[in-house]
Amino acid sequence: MSLSFTRNPALIACAVLATLGAGTASADWTGKGEVGAAVTSGNTDTKAANAKLELVDTLGAWKHLFGLAGNYVSNATGTTGQRWEAREQSDYSFSPRTFWFGGGRYEDDRFSGFDYQGALTTGIGHKFIDTDKTKFTGQAGVGYKFVSTRDVLAPNGSIAIPGESDGTAIFTAGFDYQNQITDTTKVLDRFLVETGSDNTFLQNELSLQVRMSDVLALAVGYAVRHNTDPPRGFKKTDTLTTLNLVYEIK
Repeated sequence: MSLSFTRNPALIACAVLATLGAGTASADWTGKGEVGAAVTSGNTDTKAANAKLELVDTLGAWKHLFGLAGNYVSNATGTTGQRWEAREQSDYSFSPRTFWFGGGRYEDDRFSGFDYQGALTTGIGHKFIDTDKTKFTGQAGVGYKFVSTRDVLAPNGSIAIPGESDGTAIFTAGFDYQNQITDTTKVLDRFLVETGSDNTFLQNELSLQVRMSDVLALAVGYAVRHNTDPPRGFKKTDTLTTLNLVYEIK
């Protein structure tokens, strides 16, 4: 599906944020890339391939994070699942544990009923636990969300329900947790909520990673995405189970 920048203000904003973040930080990025197989349930029920990329750069009091994720599914009938997401967040630490954040998130999911969902957010975060073994960071703030739904077609191909585009103020909150269980095994959990007047979006990504070498690990993941008020005819909850090979970028 081709994207029209005039119809996707959130995509423009996310691209600007990512450019600014990359431009102000040094070139010394670290992070990880993942690729593997997946099994989906909910609006799509089939096997899939997925990939993720997450890059982080810290320069003084600034921290910049950029992430991409996507999965693509096809079977004998054609494409049955196609989703991708881009996000960027810049943090400014004004104490060892407390920081300001500003960021953007954009997603395109052909089989969710939404044409796109995007959000621009800002707020305050705090590192509640920050040790070599365990890290737990929470953040909360406000923002603005852009949403567009797809046309619903009648059996004859005509538009039965036209798609709509809308924007609304939101409250957002989330946390990142990781715990090094053993020298080679760690658990990670990332939670996000965006709630507005028309819909509340929740996403939780849980992963168990087992390191096989200095740069390679095997990860088992389970993600849940929930919209309280999806477009008519679509389920509220989607799940994604993954088995990925992880490559650490140092």
